[in-house]
Amino acid sequence: MTATQVLIVIAAVLGFWVVGAYNRLVRLRNAIGSAWTQLDEQLRRRASVLDALLTAVRPRMEGGDPHALDAADAAQRQVQAAADAMRSRPVQETGSASLVAAEGVLASAQARVAALLDENPVLRADAQVHQALDELKAVDLRLQFARQGFNVAVDGYNDAARQFPTTLVAWAFGLRRAGRV
Repeated sequence: MTATQVLIVIAAVLGFWVVGAYNRLVRLRNAIGSAWTQLDEQLRRRASVLDALLTAVRPRMEGGDPHALDAADAAQRQVQAAADAMRSRPVQETGSASLVAAEGVLASAQARVAALLDENPVLRADAQVHQALDELKAVDLRLQFARQGFNVAVDGYNDAARQFPTTLVAWAFGLRRAGRV
């Protein structure tokens, strides 16, 4: 075998390896997109259920803090805006950071609404409010599982993209780190 043939074989092997590593990273990025679809569906469902809860509570609110309902509504809109921004590029780390921040604001606002409902047992006992609260708990549980699935997909991609020598392929093709939610 001549030196030229050896170089051709080495270049072919290296080329096949680069293509294989790139395809693996793309497959892992696509898994993040699939996991995002599940998470996004649950975020939308929670928005719908939270809206129904706030609609049921608002007209019956006597005393208490009406600003808590407005804060929950605004926080939900903030989560939806972050999710909308992330929808086109679920792999971007900045989008996931915005979603995490918005989720924190929403969790705080939901806690304020829950405290208001605890102060008003008549309102909490209302069938419509009770049903919305039960549905919200169920959606939050499904949301936790969807978030976990998304983060597992992100971790798989990030781990693969950081392994040497695959990290060289990720760098060469501009495949950046994905963010957890």
